[in-house]
Amino acid sequence: MSEEIRIYVACLAAYSSGYLHGVWIDATKELDDIQEQVSNMLKSSPIEMAEEYAIHDYEGFESVRLSEWEGLERAHNIACFIEEHGTLGAELLNIYDIEEASKVLENNYHGCFSSLADYAEQFTCETSSVPEHLQYYIDYERMGRDWKMSGDIYTIETAHDEVHIFSNH
Repeated sequence: MSEEIRIYVACLAAYSSGYLHGVWIDATKELDDIQEQVSNMLKSSPIEMAEEYAIHDYEGFESVRLSEWEGLERAHNIACFIEEHGTLGAELLNIYDIEEASKVLENNYHGCFSSLADYAEQFTCETSSVPEHLQYYIDYERMGRDWKMSGDIYTIETAHDEVHIFSNH
């Protein structure tokens, strides 16, 4: 992933007093490093005894939205998942929690194809023998659409000609 996945953590005492005081943190760093950076930011606050913080901004989380009250550990886990799985990982996190998204990738993911028809053709060729004289009569586009409409599979499109196929069982 080319863009850094980071969060902007702001001191709430400073914010409430009219100061913008915070720090951008690489959310994929070790959780202890993130917590240390937050602690150092609070110690250097223009308001004495500052203790509370919130995530006021973030970058690189693709389509995943973070709340300002998102815990550091959860933000870190999301960032690491997206770093590992890219846009597909982010799209899965819009459907599932991290644990379930990992299971879906491990157990239900069939790969990335240019189209649903390409998947249907590959699946058919791998699982059955189609006589050469009948190859051109098979409508793979309709076959893939039927599988999707029946609920046997679902897709996530991450870009033009990037269709990720998942089974529903």
